[in-house]
Amino acid sequence: MDLTPIVPAGRQVIERYAAAGFRVSGVVYNGAILVFPERTIAWAPASVAAITTESLAPVLAHGGVQILLLGCGRRFGAIAPALRSALKAAGIVIEPMDTGAACRTYNVLLAEDRRVAAALLPPV
Repeated sequence: MDLTPIVPAGRQVIERYAAAGFRVSGVVYNGAILVFPERTIAWAPASVAAITTESLAPVLAHGGVQILLLGCGRRFGAIAPALRSALKAAGIVIEPMDTGAACRTYNVLLAEDRRVAAALLPPV
């Protein structure tokens, strides 16, 4: 039985993650990234503490995200209440978890055609 999720063509699938960065749909990215179903972009924060509403502006501007998976690195990190509130006001639920779990969860939700994005810090 094949348990590999079937993802529509053109979607951004997270293939690998490491301390240096990520490989998404065949493209290698160094450092943190934001992954949307249709594109992946470099992202500036180097730690959970550095994540702000401004750094998540591309997510807020996207208009189609309902779930934001936050890959916090090797370990779960706490989210500032103001950041959580700003995302909630935009109709976005943020789910912080370790980066490996965020990558796997993103791919599953993408295969389910959910309105998901991932903000990923490398697992260092």
